[in-house]
Amino acid sequence: MTARSEITAVLGPTNTGKTHLAVERMCGHSSGMIGFPLRLLAREVYDRVVAIKGTKQVALVTGEEKIVPPDARYFLCTAESMPAREVGFLALDEAQLGADTERGHVFTDRLLRARGRDETMILGSSALKPMIRALVPEAEIVERPRFSTLTYAGAKKLSRLPKRSAIVAFSAEEVYAVAEMLRRLRGGAAVVMGALSPRTRNAQVAMFQAGEVDYLVATDAIGMGLNMDVAHVAFAGLSKFDGRRQRRLTVAEMAQIAGRAGRHQRDGTFGALSEEGPGAFLPEEVLSIEAHRFPRLDHLYWRDGEPDTTSIDALVASLERKPEPGVLRAAAQAIDLAVLKRLADEPWVRDRVRRPAMVARLWAACGIPDFGKAGIDPHARFVARVFGYLSEGHGHLPHQWFADEIARLDTIAGDVETIAGRVAHVRTWAYIAQRGDWLADPAHWAERTRAIEERLSDGLHASLTQRFVDKRTTALIRRIGSDAGVLPVTIGEGGAVLVEDHAIGRLDGFRFTPEPGARAADMRMLLAAAEKRLAGERGKRAAALIACEDAALSVDSTGVILWEGHAVARFAAGRSVAAPRVLVYRDLDCLDKSVRDGVAVRVTRWAAAMLARKARGLVALAEMARDPAATAALRVVAQRVEAAGGLIARLPIRAAIEALEPDERRRLRGAGLTIGALDLFDARLLKPDGARWRRMLLTLRDEMLPVAPDGATVLPRDAPAAMLAAGYRPLGLQAVRVDLVERIARAAHDARKGRAPFAPDPALALSMGLEAATLDRLMNELGFKGLPGDVARWTWRGRPPARAVPVVPVPGNAFAGLAELVRSV
Repeated sequence: MTARSEITAVLGPTNTGKTHLAVERMCGHSSGMIGFPLRLLAREVYDRVVAIKGTKQVALVTGEEKIVPPDARYFLCTAESMPAREVGFLALDEAQLGADTERGHVFTDRLLRARGRDETMILGSSALKPMIRALVPEAEIVERPRFSTLTYAGAKKLSRLPKRSAIVAFSAEEVYAVAEMLRRLRGGAAVVMGALSPRTRNAQVAMFQAGEVDYLVATDAIGMGLNMDVAHVAFAGLSKFDGRRQRRLTVAEMAQIAGRAGRHQRDGTFGALSEEGPGAFLPEEVLSIEAHRFPRLDHLYWRDGEPDTTSIDALVASLERKPEPGVLRAAAQAIDLAVLKRLADEPWVRDRVRRPAMVARLWAACGIPDFGKAGIDPHARFVARVFGYLSEGHGHLPHQWFADEIARLDTIAGDVETIAGRVAHVRTWAYIAQRGDWLADPAHWAERTRAIEERLSDGLHASLTQRFVDKRTTALIRRIGSDAGVLPVTIGEGGAVLVEDHAIGRLDGFRFTPEPGARAADMRMLLAAAEKRLAGERGKRAAALIACEDAALSVDSTGVILWEGHAVARFAAGRSVAAPRVLVYRDLDCLDKSVRDGVAVRVTRWAAAMLARKARGLVALAEMARDPAATAALRVVAQRVEAAGGLIARLPIRAAIEALEPDERRRLRGAGLTIGALDLFDARLLKPDGARWRRMLLTLRDEMLPVAPDGATVLPRDAPAAMLAAGYRPLGLQAVRVDLVERIARAAHDARKGRAPFAPDPALALSMGLEAATLDRLMNELGFKGLPGDVARWTWRGRPPARAVPVVPVPGNAFAGLAELVRSV
């Protein structure tokens, strides 16, 4: 690419038709080549040239994709992938990128060495003019004015942006955030980023161009010649991370992006989303952009484009060589050089690169782009593995490894970010497949990776559209105007409310929820249409609820009553724990009064039946507490136990218990209440199902109880549920379920004979998992006293005192042997 030719530098701002001119000039030659800064732009121009010359004469050459017919004469390439072949015409687009810290050395190399046989054209901004004069003095400089006027329109909020606006952000996260906000405010947006595949990008742009959406959200890739009908460019911010640091855009970069507004003879505007702060334009920046006056470039970055591959040390040295004094500056260390230096320190790598051909192969492997942005360390390890395969045996990557890695990526499951990540990784494998001597069957794997990328691209487009585009606004409201009556509303599976297969909301039970994101005017129309058409469906559902079996109704832990999983009513605190109220939700106000009353009666009848079944004891206690014929003692005990949810310590109500008559005790036991030595409780409410209902009923009265594991008999003292209110009596370092405490108490009383010493059977406590100290504490609280000696012996000391007394361990007490047995178990 170093032939003598006529050289022209065509310079000027965006929207001057430079690329169009280069394509026209190339098509007038027998062969040609254009190098572009983006794969997306190369693909866009490739499609245009194919329309002129036909597929057999046009080639596309990028790192990840090669379409090279045998008789190809016109090559559209990325700057990095321009092949070394003679062509009649050669052009380099966006040559001012030679000043870019990351890729600048590539564009500078092409500027200095890439030439067409008959004609060479350098395209770029006017800022490049001094560099052309210094580095290519023989070039004729032609400056082209912008076709239309670019005007600053001030700052506008996202909700006030005009239609046909492009919003530019400088990270994928910010692009997604802006697109999500536009979906909510304006019905949706197309998304364009440099990391997208051409297929996804084209599909997104097609939506914007066809008017399906009025807004486009893009990264600064939009400034690199991607042609769209944009009337206004809004900057979401004015700083970006350039690979090394976060910095403010230069005026030239601002102008490059703002210049996408307007096309041909149509004027354009630009602005920001912020009126003040770092995201706002300075007055001098606005003047420079409108007048197309920018600081001239005073340097370009350079690196040896034909490095010495005689040895690995010579290769590194040539890549780090400084340019001659002048306008060229040494390029910063790019990732390919960083990876090379990492691998150069590996003894096994040096052992394999003793020949120039192998050094060149190593350098080619280091050139694998880090599409996934993994970082230097993971990327270096990946390149090392690739080179390990390339430098042994037949020099090919293993078929199975390649196949397994791309198969792992061949799925469109996941969200936008996940699918975009797979697209980035499959680009790496596509790049490898384009290397002709790295695989045993490169053509097969190139086609395979292309198919996977296309499938992922289609999935990514669908995900982007689903996430960021509101089909109601674009496909329905515009078409039907303001007459909601013509909307054909249907109910799909899962309660989706559809208008011509477009979801406008959901009908969950009796509640209609519009899809979020529709504009306010559209929302009112959708609500009106839904209310008109859903009355019949709600009536059918109400009839089904009234006639349903009890099994169709349920209650959750907070007291919400569900019908087939849909909330229709709720329990609310009533006059007592066992007498909660039932409130039907306002969602049912849409029903006729008679129908709504029927639903209320059905739900209330179910609630009463469930309380009688699940909390029978509490209901009986509530009746006793209000029984005018009962004694004061019975009413006090019943009321206190019911208020505590069927479980209370005996000590606080001991006086009332002792005042009970025998028949009153029998009446309490008949209601399921156990009058224990330490506690009063309904054992049915300790079982998992009963405990859930007890917790729910107490929750209605703002008493939140922790949940114990189902079936747990003993808990550590620090467990959340280790409290009497939850059904566990704290004893030392453990908490024991109250019904088991009562079992041990009864066993102890059955074993004693008056106050005579006795030795209880330890098997019961052991089977429950009680520790010796826990049993000591329990026996003391029950009124027993441990006796000294080696045999476990206790004596009855009488009723426990009214106030708990700390238990002092007795040295060598009767449970020493039991403690030893517990430890051995």
